[in-house]
Amino acid sequence: MTTPTPTHTDLATWLAEAAEAVTGIVTAEHATPRSRSHLHPVLGPLTAGPKVITALAFRLEDLLEERLPTTPAALFALASYASALGWLTESLAELTQAVDRLTVEAGLQSDTATTAPAEVSDFDLSAYAPQDQQAITALAAEAALPPGLYLQILGQALLASTEFTDACTEIIIALAEDARRLLDEEVSFVRLGGEGPDSLPTLVRSLLARMEMAG
Repeated sequence: MTTPTPTHTDLATWLAEAAEAVTGIVTAEHATPRSRSHLHPVLGPLTAGPKVITALAFRLEDLLEERLPTTPAALFALASYASALGWLTESLAELTQAVDRLTVEAGLQSDTATTAPAEVSDFDLSAYAPQDQQAITALAAEAALPPGLYLQILGQALLASTEFTDACTEIIIALAEDARRLLDEEVSFVRLGGEGPDSLPTLVRSLLARMEMAG
């Protein structure tokens, strides 16, 4: 039985659904015990990310097994989807590594032995309002951390979460843009380079630009 050739709308829907799935990672919430409140910013994406990546990877495998026709639009959609999946996987790996470092800093784990949390010397809470000082002190005590180290790890967790969210946002925007181009039937062939509607997908060009900057 011959697999029907997917229309531009079918392919655009595929990319739009992928963008929606990545959005789910960014908006994911995870119940956080007070003893881990300093890791709250990263727990949502860290929990939701692997599930979404697995689902997207299985969907890609299914399409490849169905022998997706090698039309220009199909190749365009495939390149966009695969690039998004690769970038998302890399970003989640970086987030996981950041969380591993934070848990070691907090004394929660170590590669060699149990490590006591490091003290942040001469940390002054006087810059905070009295009620904030009380809240910080209470949360730090729940986490068994000095207030200074608690805030330091919380800040690093927020930074790691922001960097991951920024990557996800770029992926979402690129997938949506490529879906729009498919719906508008702008894709008639795929070629390397160029900024016109017949060039590579948005995310592929973004990745190439990042590689050039890194080089």
